[in-house]
Amino acid sequence: MTVVITAGFLIRIPHIPILEESARNLFLHVPMWFTMMIAFTMAFYFSIRFLNDEQMEWDRKAETATMVGLVFGICGLLTGSLWARFTWGTWWTFAEPRMNLSALAMLIFVAYFILRSAFNDPVKRAKISAVYNIFGITTIPFLLYIIPRQLPSLHPGAEGNPAFSDLTAPELRIIFYPAVIGFIGLAVWMMDILNRYKAVKYRLEIEQI
Repeated sequence: MTVVITAGFLIRIPHIPILEESARNLFLHVPMWFTMMIAFTMAFYFSIRFLNDEQMEWDRKAETATMVGLVFGICGLLTGSLWARFTWGTWWTFAEPRMNLSALAMLIFVAYFILRSAFNDPVKRAKISAVYNIFGITTIPFLLYIIPRQLPSLHPGAEGNPAFSDLTAPELRIIFYPAVIGFIGLAVWMMDILNRYKAVKYRLEIEQI
């Protein structure tokens, strides 16, 4: 059992078989994916809004939300790889479908930004990007949740591994849930900063024309 002092409180973290001390990565790895899903959901909404009224503001917000979601998704992959190193003995394994499908999902959104760079016309770029983004985001539930559940896995919940409910013991929830809220708040703040930067940049470009 590990003892952690948080905000003046003494928290006893229970011993979890297999994961051992690496269980504390729960406070980083899982919130990254939650935050990514929130960011991609916002990007999905902004893309639909753009297709409805074709205001470039919505395209800018969709791009920003996708960018932030991709950053947190990559962080989720990195923390997952680190966790795999200490629990499975390898940084990456092709025997784990969730890892590979998560990487595929991130590549879909890397392709989104490559697609955007292929068009000079901002309206055409925004329309095609919005359509691509909508279809790309709808693949996330299948790649990250539905398909992996149908295949043998090393992830929590599979045979021989503690389920996610075991990882969120009352002692861990005291840190886990604030971590989720904190990372989501960080993502929203990042989106706000990027949106304001892009808006100022756009105004400066208009003034120069």
